[in-house]
Amino acid sequence: MSVTAQKEWIICYDIRDPKRLTRVHRFLKGHGQPVQYSVFYYEGHSGQLGRLLQDLEELIDPRRDDVRAYPIPRPMEVHTLGRGSLPDDVELHSDKAPGLALFLQGQRKK
Repeated sequence: MSVTAQKEWIICYDIRDPKRLTRVHRFLKGHGQPVQYSVFYYEGHSGQLGRLLQDLEELIDPRRDDVRAYPIPRPMEVHTLGRGSLPDDVELHSDKAPGLALFLQGQRKK
């Protein structure tokens, strides 16, 4: 896969300080789609992700905070418990993040 090929990522964080937490959350809302509190869906190539992580590094305390980015494999398999992100009768379409709907709908595991 090319370095410039678009990929889907899950970015999650554990930030200890409330001020840094607010800054990180606000920053990621400008770049990705929130999936759950402290979990974001992001689409971009590896270079874009690298720049995003460099910018995040300026906002965190690396001794106390934890930020992680995980690539979403294809084919994707998602299992959820609980209420989930979308009601059963809602469809999501996004030009900004076309893979987000598939990720959010997932497969409910009972």
